[in-house]
Amino acid sequence: MGGESLIVLCLLLFADGATTAAFTTPLLLRYARFHEPWHVALAGGASSAAGSAVQLLVFRWMLGQQRPWMKRFIPSREKIAATLAMYPSAAVLAIAVARATPLPDAPLKLVAAVVGYPIWRYVIAVMLGAIPYYYALAWIGHEFELPAWVLGAIVGVVVLGLLVDLVRRGRKQPDA
Repeated sequence: MGGESLIVLCLLLFADGATTAAFTTPLLLRYARFHEPWHVALAGGASSAAGSAVQLLVFRWMLGQQRPWMKRFIPSREKIAATLAMYPSAAVLAIAVARATPLPDAPLKLVAAVVGYPIWRYVIAVMLGAIPYYYALAWIGHEFELPAWVLGAIVGVVVLGLLVDLVRRGRKQPDA
């Protein structure tokens, strides 16, 4: 099981899906050169969907807890209400479309956790969105050998975006 193994890619995508999903794009671009794009899209989409299901279960658990240390990780009820107003239903189509883009799908994931959206539906929706998106990225990675610095730059931009978002959110929260 070397560095070009599809199994290794799937394990990494599962872990990424269960956490921040910050490394999906560079992982797909890097491993795609060793595999057919449709293999990467199907196996990777299934792995990411499984990881996303784990993350959704963790979100549900976190939302059900009333622990003081968790308050910084859980959005306020006002934020949840605002999210629900923006996304009145966490339908399969909305989740699939959100997953088929590089944009964060956290608002829909949060809504799905709050409303108790069925895990099996969520997994199917994530897969339906991931497959075409992953195929496109896998095709690019398969056809064009991207230098390591480009993949590193992609990771850097994603991590920077996450940090900016965390800082921005931290400034908006009132002191407890």
